[in-house]
Amino acid sequence: MKTAWYVDDDQEMIQAVTLMMSLLDFEVRPFLHPRAAAKAFVNGRPDLLILDINMPGVSGIEMLEFIRLRTEYIDLPIIMLSSEYTDAQVDEALAKGADAFVMKPVTLDELEEAIQKAFRIRGVS
Repeated sequence: MKTAWYVDDDQEMIQAVTLMMSLLDFEVRPFLHPRAAAKAFVNGRPDLLILDINMPGVSGIEMLEFIRLRTEYIDLPIIMLSSEYTDAQVDEALAKGADAFVMKPVTLDELEEAIQKAFRIRGVS
């Protein structure tokens, strides 16, 4: 089973996305704060990373930059998931290495499509 780490400060969204991801055969490790997820990279890495953009303290864009600056994670598929965003944020996220961007609330089909796109871009099967 593939693993996904989901970073979002909204507990209800974490529950919803975790349920959808389980239907797509992923084991999800949720994080309520990007710093906790960043620290977890010391002990391993997921097959997929899903980041909310708007979080207190450290944004999803900042977390994305943190990950993409490390060559050992260049092949890690990353999906941005957000309810509040601007076109500039979407462009910035994609320019900084996000593989897909999905609006909340997300459907199972949208999530599955974003995962397939992210895996295709990073050459993951």
